[in-house]
Amino acid sequence: MKKLWKFCLFLLHGLFLAILLHGLFLGIAPSARTQTVPAAGLASKPSAWATLAQKLESRSSKAKEKSNVLSDLPAVESVVADAEKLEGLFTLYNNQDTGEVFAEISQEQLEKNFLCTVTLESGIGERGIYSGMPVGDYLFYFRRVNKNLHFVIRNVNFRTDPDDPQRRSLERSFSDSVLYSLEIKGFDAERNTLLVDMGELLLGDFPGLSSIFHWVLGTPYELDAKKSYFGSANSFPMNVEIESIYSFSAAGGDENTYIPSLPDSRAFTLRLHYSLSQLDDTNGYRPRLADDRVGYFMTVYKDFSNDHNKDPFVRYINRWHLEKQNPSALVSPPKEPIVFWIDNAVPVEYRESIREGVLLWNKAFEKAGYQNAIDVRQMPDEAEWDPADVRYNTIRWINSLDGAFAMGPSRVNPLTGQILDADIIVDANFVRAIKREYGTLVEQERSSSSSLFAGIGGNSDLCTFNSISRYLPNKEGKTGTPDQAQEMAVLGRLMQSHDLCYGMQSADQFSVGAMSLSLINNLSPESSQMKEYVHQFVRSLIAHEVGHTLGLRHNFHASTMLMPQDLNNTNITQSKGLASSVMDYLPVNLAPIGVEQGDYYPAVVGPYDEWAIQYGYQTGPGTAPQDEVRFLEKIAQRAPNSDLAYATDEDIWFDDINPFAHPFDLSGDVLLYSQQQMDNARYMWERLEKRYLPKGESYNELRVLFNTVFGYYFQQAYFVSQYVGGQSFTRNHAGDPNGRAPFMSVPAAKQRQALATLQTYIFNDNAFNFSPELLNNLAPSRWVHWGNYAPIFRLDYPIYEQISFLQRVVLRVLMHPQRLARLRDAEIKAQPGVSLTLPELFDTLQQGVWTEVMVEGMPVEISSLRRSLQREYLDILTQMVLRQSEVPQDARTLAWYKLRQLGESLDTTLAKGGKFDTYTQAHLEETRDRINKTLDAQLQSS
Repeated sequence: MKKLWKFCLFLLHGLFLAILLHGLFLGIAPSARTQTVPAAGLASKPSAWATLAQKLESRSSKAKEKSNVLSDLPAVESVVADAEKLEGLFTLYNNQDTGEVFAEISQEQLEKNFLCTVTLESGIGERGIYSGMPVGDYLFYFRRVNKNLHFVIRNVNFRTDPDDPQRRSLERSFSDSVLYSLEIKGFDAERNTLLVDMGELLLGDFPGLSSIFHWVLGTPYELDAKKSYFGSANSFPMNVEIESIYSFSAAGGDENTYIPSLPDSRAFTLRLHYSLSQLDDTNGYRPRLADDRVGYFMTVYKDFSNDHNKDPFVRYINRWHLEKQNPSALVSPPKEPIVFWIDNAVPVEYRESIREGVLLWNKAFEKAGYQNAIDVRQMPDEAEWDPADVRYNTIRWINSLDGAFAMGPSRVNPLTGQILDADIIVDANFVRAIKREYGTLVEQERSSSSSLFAGIGGNSDLCTFNSISRYLPNKEGKTGTPDQAQEMAVLGRLMQSHDLCYGMQSADQFSVGAMSLSLINNLSPESSQMKEYVHQFVRSLIAHEVGHTLGLRHNFHASTMLMPQDLNNTNITQSKGLASSVMDYLPVNLAPIGVEQGDYYPAVVGPYDEWAIQYGYQTGPGTAPQDEVRFLEKIAQRAPNSDLAYATDEDIWFDDINPFAHPFDLSGDVLLYSQQQMDNARYMWERLEKRYLPKGESYNELRVLFNTVFGYYFQQAYFVSQYVGGQSFTRNHAGDPNGRAPFMSVPAAKQRQALATLQTYIFNDNAFNFSPELLNNLAPSRWVHWGNYAPIFRLDYPIYEQISFLQRVVLRVLMHPQRLARLRDAEIKAQPGVSLTLPELFDTLQQGVWTEVMVEGMPVEISSLRRSLQREYLDILTQMVLRQSEVPQDARTLAWYKLRQLGESLDTTLAKGGKFDTYTQAHLEETRDRINKTLDAQLQSS
């Protein structure tokens, strides 16, 4: 027994020695991890044990120091003794005497996820700096490092399963972003809480506004800390709401800065609202996988855990968390509806239209199994909460100097895609400008004079201009090879400001509709029809923006659901819809002359909207996203149904291949519809010819009206041109029932019809006939002051340039290198005779543009507009022949052939010795000379 005891003692002694050696191995010499250290070598150094003891003691003291590092800090109560205490998610201490706001944060809250949303609560009223604009959303956590608290933005773009060893690799491979280090001001050991000064976080330029202002305002502005301060501060159980008032000053006191909306452009003040909220991961929300056949905004991350998937990205749709009160019922009210509050700043006359626009979506939700999923409430006039409070979804009313837009942003949990909050913004100018327009475009019965008035200040057809800008020559005179920087800048602006773009063009569309009511139907501003027109517009606008807040993206294919003859049949439009989705950019639906007018704007959501809501919100099986795959696939497979056709922003902004997917087009036969709308525009021009301004009225109003109709005409011509070389594109998947190939060429007959329409309505010498009396009355505004600048264009109306520009753009659209390449490819992709060929396009255009020379027996007296068009045609073909544009080689050969053919026709015409006016004679001879030199230069180059 004694020997056994000695043996155990020996084992314990050996174990203790092993522990000491292990500590020596880890703590004394890190390099020993890759070396073998013999025991004899260690014993030969008497100081080793002392060193080991020192290391262990040092480690012990460091651990002790780390645990006591906060004990030297002041007590929380001593720092905030004079401040108002606001308990909630984080306990706030608001000291109104010193202007300080402190936050007490529990150490149990460290490393946990929170969401910070930043909203611009006040603006300067121009250039995109508007009240209510979302500034940014940030998923963040607090991390303590010694006596500082780091504010860290979590990187959620790369993920693994929790038990996957690769998660350690991700931590090393991809960084979070530490934005701020806040000094810990106080510590409470009993509550285990830390105190920080929120001014270090929320009175600095947290969202990076200074860099944005430099770009938007054209001059650098810097945050002035001395003039910045806190406004209101509140803390609730799930969120903290803090208002920061920022003062910005022009860098270096730049006195050349001029911002019209400011009393002094050297400085301005902004109010930002910060919402810090807790993410509830225990509410039972289940992410839903996205499908590219159904248009939802998405939350996306790259998954490193599953190497078997073809696609490493996981895509969740963004949607609200809806649960049925009665899960077993086919249709049930939700446990909590989605509630929208109408801002108490919204004028009373528009509140019912807004309410109806929101509630239109309940029809779609009912198809998905929810009764009254959406509710609308009026914000009380005495409400103490702020519309930016993350607990409320609001429809906000703002004012600006230069804006005319609406938008529907939402805040999303970046981990799951759950929509947490949404605020729709409507600029008052949107309705005010329109109201001013329709209120004065009225012909007084039995009066020899009438009032013409427009509030938008001219056609602002920005979207169409951006669309056609790709067809204009660059600074080197080439098309098809734009400057890369310029191209990226244009595309960037398009993607960043498409909602604003939508606003301006919608205002133009509304203006055309208002003019139609006044000029064609002779309606007064007080008529029930005019009020209904405004009501329909506001309702449709709100429905579109609510759709965004539900997670839905644009659908620019939705406008093709009905044929032209059905668009004004209210039995169809008020049951099925005017379009398959309100998520399209829909124009005003103007009935052709002689047809009874139906709905101007959608009265109900369409079939696509119902289908998309079903995909996003109908209850599926299982408890994980993968459990729903078959359920969702069955819904998505309905995509080939023509009523569910879908095309979104990237399908139209980067390529105009699909003539059936454009903003502000309408009907399943755009060729016919656009022709009808150009007829409507011509009729409105005729009415303008017959009308006179009342005494004392500015002629600028007539100019604005004329330009508005001209822009509308231009837009319709652009839609028609897209049929040439066009191909439909669908997002169908292989195996979809009744599916078809993603690409299908537009039938050749439709392409020929488009060319014939353009020849009649754009290229024909009689397409634009305006009286001198009308043209000489188109005077611009002469007011010059802040907010109303002197026009920099010609004082008299440049009618020749306007018409010539329209003709040249349409011609370049038809002859664009990308379109020519598609026509060449179609000869291989399509069956013979299905698509238009390159030779037929060149023949048709040459016959149409040079009719006076190419067609036997035509009178040879060429007008100034036709001469301009013919020069543009000559320039295009010359650039092709001289390799100044990147066109297919077959197109270059055809250009050479058509130039030679045209030259021969010119020789024949000039040889006849007819009596031409001087313009025509000079034009024909100069053209023949240019052709000869071009062909000669091309031959020498070869």
